[in-house]
Formats: sequence, C-alpha cells, structure tokens
Amino acid sequence: MAVDDEATEMGQGLKSLSPVLAASIDEYDSGHDGHDSVRIDEAKLLRKIDVRVLPMLFIIYVAAFLDRVNISNALTMGMPDDLGMTGQQPNVALTIFFIPYILMEIPSNIMMKNLNPHVWLSICIFLFGIIALAQGFVKSYGGLIATRFFLGLTEAGIFPGSFYLISFWYKHDEAQKRFTIYISSVILASAFGGLLASGIANMDGVRGLANWRWLFILEGIATICVGFVSFFLVTDFPQEATWLTAEEKKLVIARTKADEAHTITITSSDLVTFFSDPKNYLGAMMYFCILITVYAFAYFTPTIIKTFGYSVVQTQLHSVPPWASAFGLCIIMAYYSDKTGLRLPFVLFGNVILIAGLIILRVTHHNFSVQYAGICLTVMGAMGAQSVAVCWYLMNLRGHKQRAMGSGFMIAFGNTGGIIAPFAFLSKFAPDYKTGYAICLAMAALGTVSAGVYALLVVRERSTKHGNDDPDNNEKYLSL
Repeated sequence: MAVDDEATEMGQGLKSLSPVLAASIDEYDSGHDGHDSVRIDEAKLLRKIDVRVLPMLFIIYVAAFLDRVNISNALTMGMPDDLGMTGQQPNVALTIFFIPYILMEIPSNIMMKNLNPHVWLSICIFLFGIIALAQGFVKSYGGLIATRFFLGLTEAGIFPGSFYLISFWYKHDEAQKRFTIYISSVILASAFGGLLASGIANMDGVRGLANWRWLFILEGIATICVGFVSFFLVTDFPQEATWLTAEEKKLVIARTKADEAHTITITSSDLVTFFSDPKNYLGAMMYFCILITVYAFAYFTPTIIKTFGYSVVQTQLHSVPPWASAFGLCIIMAYYSDKTGLRLPFVLFGNVILIAGLIILRVTHHNFSVQYAGICLTVMGAMGAQSVAVCWYLMNLRGHKQRAMGSGFMIAFGNTGGIIAPFAFLSKFAPDYKTGYAICLAMAALGTVSAGVYALLVVRERSTKHGNDDPDNNEKYLSL
C-alpha cells in the first residue's frame, strides 16, 4: 500500500510539472487498471458493433413498416370494394393502428429492460407477422379493424425499443449516421413496398385470392421468418453482449458512459422529474410535427400519384423515386451532422426542403412534373429532418431511465400524428388535397419553431453547467 501511495504521489508531482507528462500519464492510467490489459483497436471494435447491432434491427423494421403501410397499396387495388368500405372507413382503418401503438410505447420499453432486447423484440415482430398474415384472410371491414388494432399493439415496442438500444452503443459523434441508417429502413420499406406491390398486383386471382390478399399474406410470412431469426441475431445492451470480450465491454461502456445497469427500476419520482423538463415536450413536438407529413406521404403517395391518371402498377412504380431520393439526402445529412457535431442546422435544413415541397404541391395543379418534384422534396425534407431530430433528442438524454422514458414518450407523442395524417387526405379533398398540404405546412412551421426553442433551452443548460464548473457534461451530453 505504501509503495502504491508513493507512486501515486510521484505521478501527481510529475503531472504538475508538464501538460505533456500529464497527458502521457493519464493515457497510461486509462489503459492499465492493475491487470494485464490488451490494447483494443477502437475502429475495429466500432465496425464489429455496427455489424452486430444494426443489420438485424434494420431488417426488423423494414418488415414491420412494410406490414404497417402495405394497406396504402391495398387501397389502390380491390380491397375497398371487396370489403364494402365506404366514406371514411379506409381512413379509420389506417388510424385504429395508432391507438394501442401510442399507449404501449413506454410500457414496452420497460418490458424490454426486464426481458432483454433479443427476447422482447423477437416476440414483438413474430406476433406482428402472424397478425399481418391474418389480414390477408379478413372477410369484412370489422375484421380489418381488429387486425389493424392488434398490429399496432404488437409493433409498439419495435421502433422506440430499437432507438433505445442503439443509443447505448455509440458516442455522440458516431450516433447520427447509425440512427439515420436505422431510420432509412422506413425509406427502404416505402420504396421497396411500391416495387413489391407492383409485382403482387399481377397475382390477382391466383388460387382464387385477390392481389391485395396476397400482399398481406406474402409480407406476413416474411415477417414471421424475420421474427424467428431475430431471437438469435438481435444483440442486448453492452453489459450483456456475449460476443464482446470483457475488455471490449469495458471500453464500450467507457466510450458511451453507459455504465448504468438496464435493470434499474423507474420510480414515480423519475417520472415526475422527466415530465417536469420542458425539453422533453419540445423534443416530442419536433418529432410529432415531422411525423404527420411522413405518415401522410407514406400512406397517400400512391393515392396522390393515382390522381395523375396512372394504372395500379404505374402508380406503385412512381411511388418509389421520392423515397429513394430521400435516402440519398439522409445519408449526406448524417455524414455532415456527425462530422460537425451539430444537429440544429440539419433539422432546419430538412424543414426548409419540406416546406418548399409542400408549397409547390399546395399551389401547383395539373402539372405532373412540378407536382412530382414537390412530392420528392416533401419526402426528402421530412425524412431528413426526422432522422436528425430523433438522434438529437435521444442522445441528449442520459442513462437507461431517461432514454427508456424519452424514447417511449417521443415516439408515442409523435405517433399521434399518425391519427391526424389519414384524415388530412380524405377522398373528398381529391385531386388537389389542399387541406392536407395546408395541415402539413402548418405542422412543419410549428416543428421548426419547436426545434429553435429546444436549442435555446439546450444553450441555457450548457451555460448553466459552465457556471457550475462542470464543462465536461456540457460537451458529453448536450449537443446543438
């Protein structure tokens, strides 16, 4: 013990003599904790994490989102006539999904904390696939409503749970690209869904089933298979990851400051503290405002394009390019957002593109080229702003408690936009849909204001931490 104390005192004395010596000693200390440590290549470890964490989560949400929005493709086929749907019944069928989806977001994250991600997420997607398959055999509008309700119930844990899990694997300046890759699953599902639907549209009458039934059946079967595989391939939190060595676990936890056990209990006091912070409401509002447009165009892009006079197959094919262009913009924004360490400018940039696209659609009629460009800009702006806003808010939260509540609350509140969106584009507003575009414009403007106010509160909190001689937290936890 005396020798250790003398060594410590000697090290402190040397550090006081020279900043260079201090840095060298700190670097040595950080890599030597009394055991024979092996030097770990962080870049190699990061690639290993990317391969093990992201691909399966990406595939899960591609499958889930396909099964959620394929009803938009079915509505352009023969489903409304076959089920005797009239008036606003198609819109109600879209909306009913979100009631259990919203209510179960936070409880689902708590369940994932208790059961571990690989168990909970695989259960969710497996059950979701079974219900999606059942949609292909409904005989009435009531049956469709029932399956849509249970789809919302089983999917509630997938999106917030995945964000919650990803946030514990990466540092702030690494997170945006990974969040964007994951959110791009929505883009791929929307684009691929159109291509897939265009092929399945030609299966009308095969084995006596309508093409829209085959759409639900085939995609449901694929999702069940994904659910089975995900049990073995979804990773858990860093502390429980069996594919990391003990040294790698220590490094991941040290890099991300994720040393809090995920089994820690959320108390009523934690809930009061969380809901007393206005930043949480503004983060959720940012997401809500963007998501109204995302859902509106995820559900109604085929319907809008069909008003231009295209056939069913042509409609599905023309619904692909807006989402493909959105993917390109999202990747570019993610790269530069991580490179600069900034989020606000990219949220605002996305909102500007979104607003420009909506204005074009609101004022332009009977000009397909211009209107189609407006659709592309709208989808690009909405998806770009969404990916950055989610990462910005969630990575500014700390620990399992805040991120479990924050991801659930943000996704739950934001998805109330899924209730509004279906009624913004009612058939009575066709073909110009001025009311729908006006609603999306108003929400985009409100989202821009919310982002600005959220940034001001972050600036205030950062300056407060400086005042409390705690600049370390300023850079580690609160980004702009």
